[in-house]
This record gives sequence, C-alpha cells and structure tokens, in this order.
Amino acid sequence: MMLPRRYLPPIPALMALEAVDRLGTASAAADELSLTQGAISRALQGLEAQLGVPLLIRERQRLRLTPAGRDYVAEVRKALHLLASASITLRANPTGGALNLAILPAFGMHWLAPRLARFAQTHPEVTINLSTRLRPFDFAGSSFDAAIHYGRQDWPGVAYLKLMEEEVIAVAAPGFAALDKATDILRHPLLQLESRTGDWGRWLAHHGHPGQRPPGMMFDQFATLTQGAIHGMGAALIPTFLIQRELAEGRLVPLYGPPVPALGSYYLVWPAMTPERAPLRSLRLWLQGETRDPALTDTDPPATLAGTAEAP
Repeated sequence: MMLPRRYLPPIPALMALEAVDRLGTASAAADELSLTQGAISRALQGLEAQLGVPLLIRERQRLRLTPAGRDYVAEVRKALHLLASASITLRANPTGGALNLAILPAFGMHWLAPRLARFAQTHPEVTINLSTRLRPFDFAGSSFDAAIHYGRQDWPGVAYLKLMEEEVIAVAAPGFAALDKATDILRHPLLQLESRTGDWGRWLAHHGHPGQRPPGMMFDQFATLTQGAIHGMGAALIPTFLIQRELAEGRLVPLYGPPVPALGSYYLVWPAMTPERAPLRSLRLWLQGETRDPALTDTDPPATLAGTAEAP
C-alpha cells in the first residue's frame, strides 16, 4: 500500500540532508550536488517543515544533525542507495528482472517445471520465483506478477493465455477387477479430489449414465490421491499428464475406456489493467510458443488438459 504523499519528501532535499551529514557544511554539499548554498538551505528548511521535526543544529559555519536527524539520515542513505541500485540494474538489464509466479502444485511440478529449464536457457535475464496458490486471489493485494489458473475464464480483472486442456482417466492399482461396463466402477471404493467432487458423476455421464454423484474418500492434492490409488485404496480419476510414468511402469492401470475431457483448462493469468513488465512479456510469449509447437508434444507431457479448481 502506498503511503500518503505528505510522508514522501523530495529526493533533492533528502540528497541535500545526506550530503550535509557526510560533509558537514551547506557549502560543501552545494559543491557536490552542483547547487547554490542557498538552494541547499531552502531544501533543508523545507524538509524540516514537512516532517515537523528539527533535523539540524546550526553552529556558525557548520551544520550538525540532531539525534533524530542522525537516525533519519541513516534510513535515507539506505533508501537512496536502493534507488540508485535499482536504476543501475535497470540500465544494465532493461528486459530482465524477477517475476513472481503463483502456481498450482501438480501442474507446476509435472508440466511447467520441466519446461522452465528451456526458458532459463533462452531468457537468462529473467529470474522466476514460484509460490503455491490454490485459489484465485487479488493481485492488487499480493506481490505476484502472474499466476497459473485452472478452471474457466472466471478470474475477475485478469488477462488469459490458455496453456492446455485436460483429460482424466479412471485408474487403479494392478489387480483391481476389470470393468465390463462403466457402472461397475461403483463396486470399487472411489477416491476423489475435494475440489472436484463431481468428477465421478461427470465420468459416468460421459459413459451414458447421468444423474449420479457417488461418494468417495477425499484427498486435497493429486499427489496424495495418486499414491492412494497406487497403494490399492481405490479407483481414482487422474489427469493423464500427471501419471504418464505410473502408467508406463504399470503401477497404475486404466480401468475402463479412454481418457475423457475434464471441465476446465489451464491458463496463465495476469492483471489486465497493469502495464506488462518485460519479464512477464518474455514468459508469456515463450509459453505461447511452447503450447503451439507440435514438436514439443512428442517428447514432453501432453499439452492438452481441462476440469474445475485444481488443488494438486
């Protein structure tokens, strides 16, 4: 939150105070800052008037800071150094910087993280910081530049880049009885994500048996749901991109039919009304190329998914 402007003194006045503290006289500060001695005196008087606190003790030809002034100028010196450092960094790296990205755990680990190594190779000027968020949030009240969203285009005030749709498949550990028809799934204990409690009903409706909402054991993330299925706790509906290795190694086996479309898609989202910073533009354009390059789908996890709020 931005502080009221009355608490933000002019930078020239702060520079004058810092120089006087370091050099001891208004004339020396004026020489260093290429100002007149009168300009330095007026800047310091204005600063004291704005803050309402005496900062200087005037002794003949020298100026000495009050105890409060010494404490204040120590913080001012740090702030001026930060501003100068930020300007140097910007000039040296105008298209780079840090990008704070909110991710969904499973998507971040299985789809995004393997690709970010390629992004780092092509954009070494950008540093991406990743943090987990499971639900939409207010960008204005956060430090995030962008986020990964699962569901529909229902996040207020953001712009969208669709990354992929999703398919889910019914799986279980080896040894579960094969299904002759979709409703045979109801003979098994069912596992489900707590944010997707309608998935089994949609799966049954897809196979011609609408109107059902079977109960099941709840999990809060796909990682624990997958482990529950692997260890024989029941049948699970899991996005195909999350369990390619488990299927290939036979630790999970399909129970009935091919993968079916889920309800949502994965998006990169960012504040629609905020000017786009260079690091975000670099990531957005790079992800846009990743999702459109058919050659990448031959070796990477499939770029097609869809469902409702993910808590993986």
